[in-house]
Amino acid sequence: MRVYRLSRKKYANKLSGIGASRSGNRWNSKGAEIIYCANSRALAMAEVSVHISLTTLPLDFVMMEICIPDFIKIQSIDENNLFDRWSNFPHNYRTQKIGDNFIKENKYCILIVPSAVVKGDFNYLLNPYHVDFKKVEMINFYKFPFDKRLFPNTDQ
Repeated sequence: MRVYRLSRKKYANKLSGIGASRSGNRWNSKGAEIIYCANSRALAMAEVSVHISLTTLPLDFVMMEICIPDFIKIQSIDENNLFDRWSNFPHNYRTQKIGDNFIKENKYCILIVPSAVVKGDFNYLLNPYHVDFKKVEMINFYKFPFDKRLFPNTDQ
C-alpha cells in the first residue's frame, strides 16, 4: 500500500517523528514521536494547507511516497467510536492520548485514523519504534508546489 506525506525538502530525507514531537498534534502530545501520512496526495495537501497561508507558504515542499508492505499489522480507529467534537481545533488531549498509547503499547506499526480535514478520508500514523517500521520504505519524493488559488487573496 502507498501513503503520502507532504514535507519541507530539508526534512524529507528521513522518515522521522521528531517534527510531530516538537509541537504535538491531533494524534500525539508534545514529546511523542509519530509520523503523519495520508491515504492520498490530495489529503496530504489538505492536511498541510489548513496550517499555512499564502504569506507563510514555503516554496520547498516535496511529496513523499511511502510503501507499507501488506504483511504489516495495522490498527484502525472507527470515527463512530470517537467522542463528540474529536475533530475540533485546537486539538483535544483525548485524541492525543490515543496516538500516545498507540506508540507506547507498540503493538502495531500503523494506526489508521479519520481525517479531521476531509471527512471520509484517512490518515496513516506510523510508529517509528515498531519492529516492522524498518520495512516501511520511502520510494519516491518530488517537488510539490501549491497552487496559489487554494489560498484566499488577502493582499491582492
